[in-house]
Amino acid sequence: MPVRNRTGGGRLARRGTSCRPKMTCTGNPPPGDRDHRTQRNLQHPRKGRTVTDLRDLPVTTLAGEKTTFGALADGRAALVVNVASRCGLTPQYAGLEKLHEELADRGFTVIGFPSNQFGKQEPGTAEEIATFCSTTYGVTFPLSAKIEVNGEGRDPVYAELTQAADAEGRTGDIAWNFEKFVVASDGRVAARFGPRTEPHDPALRQAIEAVLPA
Repeated sequence: MPVRNRTGGGRLARRGTSCRPKMTCTGNPPPGDRDHRTQRNLQHPRKGRTVTDLRDLPVTTLAGEKTTFGALADGRAALVVNVASRCGLTPQYAGLEKLHEELADRGFTVIGFPSNQFGKQEPGTAEEIATFCSTTYGVTFPLSAKIEVNGEGRDPVYAELTQAADAEGRTGDIAWNFEKFVVASDGRVAARFGPRTEPHDPALRQAIEAVLPA
C-alpha cells in the first residue's frame, strides 16, 4: 500500500484546504504520502506561532463525556492515532493495544480518535465503534467521539497536532487513517509518524521511550 514519500505533500500546507488527489475506499493512502518511518523531534515550536497547550483542549470521549486532552492522558505520555474500523490498516489496533498494555505502568497511553474522513471507513455510531474495538481487538485505551482531522471542521486537538512538522519540516493535513503523534506528558508533540508505521516499529518505540515519565 503506497504512502507518502519524504518529498511528498504534507498530513496540507493550508488549514481547511486540501490539494490531495481524490481518495478511494481501499484502505490505502494516496501516492506521494510521507514515508511511514518519517519522524522529527519537535521540542521547539516554529518561531512566531502562538503555542496552545494541548492538554487544555476539549475532547469528547466515545461515551459522550466532555473532558480535555490532559484529563484523558492523565499525566501520561501518549500516542495519538486517528483510527478507523474498515481500513486496510485497521489491524494495527492489535499492536496499539499491546503497546498500551505493555507501557501502561510506565506512564503511557494510546489515545484513538475515530474519523470517517478517509474513504468513509469509520461510518458507524459511537456504540458500533466501541463494540467493534472491544470485541475484535480487545481495545482498552481511550477513544474519542468521531471527529474530523482535516478541513474547516478540524477538531481542536488536530488543529494543534497538525502544526507538527515531519522530518522534512513539512506540516499540515493528516493523509490517511492511523497517522501517529508521540506526545509527552507536558503536552509537547515529540514526533510524527506516517500511517504505515506499525506499533512495534523500533523508531516509534524509541520515540515513545524518550518521553516516558517513568
